[in-house]
Amino acid sequence: MTNSLSKIAIVGSGAIGLYYGAKLAPAGADVRFLMRSDLAAVRARGSLLLQEKNDITELRPVAAFGSTKEIGPVDLVIVTLKTTANSELARLLPPLLGPHTVIFTLQNGLGSDEQLAALFGAERVMGGLAFIAATRTAPGEVMCYHPGSIALGEFGRPPQDRTRALAAQFEAAGVKTRVVDDLAEARWCKLVWNIPFNGLAIAAGGVATDRLCADPQLAMEVHELMHEVQLAAGRLGFTIADKFLQQQFDVTPPMGAYRPSSLVDFLAGREVEVEAIWGEPLRRAQAAGASMPRLEKLYATLKQLTAR
Repeated sequence: MTNSLSKIAIVGSGAIGLYYGAKLAPAGADVRFLMRSDLAAVRARGSLLLQEKNDITELRPVAAFGSTKEIGPVDLVIVTLKTTANSELARLLPPLLGPHTVIFTLQNGLGSDEQLAALFGAERVMGGLAFIAATRTAPGEVMCYHPGSIALGEFGRPPQDRTRALAAQFEAAGVKTRVVDDLAEARWCKLVWNIPFNGLAIAAGGVATDRLCADPQLAMEVHELMHEVQLAAGRLGFTIADKFLQQQFDVTPPMGAYRPSSLVDFLAGREVEVEAIWGEPLRRAQAAGASMPRLEKLYATLKQLTAR
C-alpha cells in the first residue's frame, strides 16, 4: 500500500462530502466529486460554496463528474454516501480502484466497514467519524455550523503509516484530526451523539437540537440514551467515560437550531439511516447481553415513522 493519497474521489457529495472535499482541494489534493442530481447546477456555476460562520469560501474550479467511470482510478476514495445507498457500492467503486487504492468511509452508524471489507478486501478499508454539524443548503453549497473534528483508524488493525499520512493531510487542510487505535470503539463513541440527537429530533416531532437540550424531559431522554450507549459499549469491551457523555451534550447548544442530518432527510421525504444508526447498534448490544430499552423503543418509533 502506498502512502501517497493525493488523487481523491468523493463518493457522496452531500454536506459531509462537499465540506471535506472543499477543504482538501485548496490544500493541494486533486479532488474529484461524484455528483448526480447536483451535477448540472454545479457545472453551470463552476464552483462549490462553503459557508462557515460569516465566511464564505468558493472552490473554483471544481472537478464534478456524473459517474465513477469518468473519474477513473484514484489513490483515495472517501465514501460519504448515506448508508441507505450502500447497495450501490459494489457498482460505484470498482472504476475508482487501482492496485493500492484506499477506501475511507465517513458514514454513520455501524456496518459499513464490514460491508466494504467484504466487497473489496479488508486491507483497503479505513474508517472515520466526522464530529461536525453541517448541512447541504443548495446544489454544491454547504453550511457548517460547527467544524468539529475527524477521528480515523484502520478497519480491524492498528494504525499504519498511511493512517497517519491521511491524518496529516486533513490537518494540513485545516481539519482537526486524531488517529484512533480502535475504530470500532470510536464508532460507538460517535453513537453517543447520533443515537439520541438524530433519533429524538424525529421522534419528538421534528425539532432541532436546541429544543432537545432546552426541554427538561427531552434533555433527560438524551442523557438516558447516551448512558445506554455507554453501557452497551462496555459489554462489547469499549470504555466510554462519563466525561465524554457530558462533553457531547455540552457541545450541542452552541450549534443553535441545528437540524441533524436524519431529521433533514426525514422532512425531505428521503430514506433515513434507521438500520445503521439505531438498528445495528441495538442488535449488537443485545447479542452481547446488554439491555437497551430506551433505544429499543426509539428504534421501533423511527421504523414506524419512516415507513410512511
